[in-house]
Amino acid sequence: MNIKSLLLGSAAALVAVTGARAADAVVVAEPEPVDYVRVCDVYGKGFYYIPGTQTCLNIGGYVRFQYNVAGDPARNREGDKYQAGSSVQARIDFDAREETELGTLRAFARVQATNNTIAQPDSGLGASYVMDQAYIQLGGLLMGYRDTLWSSGIGGLEDGLLTDTGLAVGDIGTNQINYTFTSGGFAATLGLEDDRTGDVVPDVHAKLVYTGDWGGVYLSAVYDETNNRNDIPSAITINGVTVAVNGTFPTLLQNGNNDAFALKGGVLLKNLVAPDTQFKLEGHYAFDPTVYAGITAIDTVSTLAANQLTNGGVPILLEWAVGAGYAQKVGKVGFAISGQYGETFDMSRFDPRTRRTTVDQGEYWAAVANVGYQITNNFATLGEVSYKSVDFGGPAGDVDQVSGFLRFQRSF
Repeated sequence: MNIKSLLLGSAAALVAVTGARAADAVVVAEPEPVDYVRVCDVYGKGFYYIPGTQTCLNIGGYVRFQYNVAGDPARNREGDKYQAGSSVQARIDFDAREETELGTLRAFARVQATNNTIAQPDSGLGASYVMDQAYIQLGGLLMGYRDTLWSSGIGGLEDGLLTDTGLAVGDIGTNQINYTFTSGGFAATLGLEDDRTGDVVPDVHAKLVYTGDWGGVYLSAVYDETNNRNDIPSAITINGVTVAVNGTFPTLLQNGNNDAFALKGGVLLKNLVAPDTQFKLEGHYAFDPTVYAGITAIDTVSTLAANQLTNGGVPILLEWAVGAGYAQKVGKVGFAISGQYGETFDMSRFDPRTRRTTVDQGEYWAAVANVGYQITNNFATLGEVSYKSVDFGGPAGDVDQVSGFLRFQRSF
């Protein structure tokens, strides 16, 4: 056997052994089970289990296009000069829930972005990006940021007068902590809130609600202790005349102390006139000026239908107000009307020579009407028109405004 034959034989043997071992090493792994997303029907439609957890998640929201028109009383006393502009708003809601030995654990977050052709008060570019709500719930305990308890709904009884511009008084967002006890259709809530006006003591809120198939009824109370009025309009200008809430120069409330107390109540009746109808009565009385008695009396294009106290329009403080609303659906068509009347706190005209001329309480009233149509599933349009009037009499006189919008909204 020569060297050449030996090398060829060794190479063949090596290839054979290597091939055998390679063949033996090929093992087809069993496919791992796939953890498919499972529907979670414990909390209603739209929830699913986050894979690998017992937490149920719902993601929803909308994209909205709206064209706004608002009378501009600053340019014309009769308000027959108008501003117009479009806006686009996107909203996403995240709702995570799971059951624990202490009750349902929930985290809710809402992020929202709006772009206007006319700049908003908080942005020279006409755009805003905000955390509209974010809070934690464990059983009846809630802590976080959302609409104040004064204006938020409990037990399905929402605040406002059924139109989109709900004419809700004191509709602001606050950091808060509260606890709600529920039994059947009854709910009682007690909480503390920060209204961002520099209060030394947090505002104290209490709310009683009872709901049933017929509708519901509620009563709210708030105690507001404050040392300054940064977020409260102590003075406004009507037709070039500056008027101020009596006692707010420099920073005192009407009775000279730092306490304010207010009450609000409402009743909702369902299907009273016909199926798919709602009728709502609501009113409040504030014993002193407080941010919870504020409402935007005159809108701008950017604040139109914002339903909150804002420096973008003409905010006023209502000592008392009452309102009613009616809504009805007929197939894909729905319409609603609402009205509100109230009076501001005693006002005085500020004189540059440090003298004041008393002005009677300002009268305020508003009327809103809208018509909506469900174009297809999760896509709807809404048109709304509103009229608002504030009359202080005397040198300030009155100011009126007609405004409205046309909206297209895709919800998901």
